[in-house]
Amino acid sequence: MRLVTWNVLWRFAPNWRAREAAILRVLDELKPDVVALQECWNAPGRGSQADVIADNWGMFAAYLAPSLPPVPEPVETSDQAGIEMGVGLVTRWPIRAIRRHDLPVSHRQIPPAALEARIDHPETPFEVIVAATEWEPAFADDHLAQTSALAQLLAAPSSVPRFLLADLNCDASQAEFAPLATGTIADTWELGRGDARTMTLSSAVPFAPKEAVKEMDRRIDHILVADATSVEVSETFVVDSPSHGVYPSDHFPVVADVRIVR
Repeated sequence: MRLVTWNVLWRFAPNWRAREAAILRVLDELKPDVVALQECWNAPGRGSQADVIADNWGMFAAYLAPSLPPVPEPVETSDQAGIEMGVGLVTRWPIRAIRRHDLPVSHRQIPPAALEARIDHPETPFEVIVAATEWEPAFADDHLAQTSALAQLLAAPSSVPRFLLADLNCDASQAEFAPLATGTIADTWELGRGDARTMTLSSAVPFAPKEAVKEMDRRIDHILVADATSVEVSETFVVDSPSHGVYPSDHFPVVADVRIVR
């Protein structure tokens, strides 16, 4: 199966509608089986960006809010008004169950949610956790607490394989990633022999957040698996080029082609 994780930049500038069209084009080319979305928009009562993507290919969707970053106040444009920021999940197979996990915070008033779901694959059910973590350098203690909580969630006892698809706002060399580099947890990027020079937040993107010096030009988006022995990874890559001249997001999607072996 093909797993994708992608921070899709909510309804931030530039031109979120043109970017969303580019997101759909890229996903149409990738033909993923599971897509995890960070900075996923939701219009309460009308549906989410995960629903838009799922409806295009007859797939299943789930969504939870809030997530990071906070929605701007005041809003920057009128079509941001009343729109939530959350995490989304799109899958080719039915979603059997969803659990919400609030990540720890000490600086912000509202904790970001992580979405845990069991997916009803016809041969082998599996579980995914979708999340986005803190990025502010001044909130590094929360950042570490959140990656620690995600490591505990990922490594929790389970009868089925478990994956974390997340914008972790850190690469494997940074202190905040350390809780996820212990035990049996493995990075599908490494299992698939991905290029170590790859980045998912690149200063080459014209609207990349240049103030994000801690995260810039690093591979900060990840697909991790609770137990490396439960999968074989044939390929990992990112999509780092514009679609019809449009960068779909400031982040590049991470793709992992995975086969469950138990």
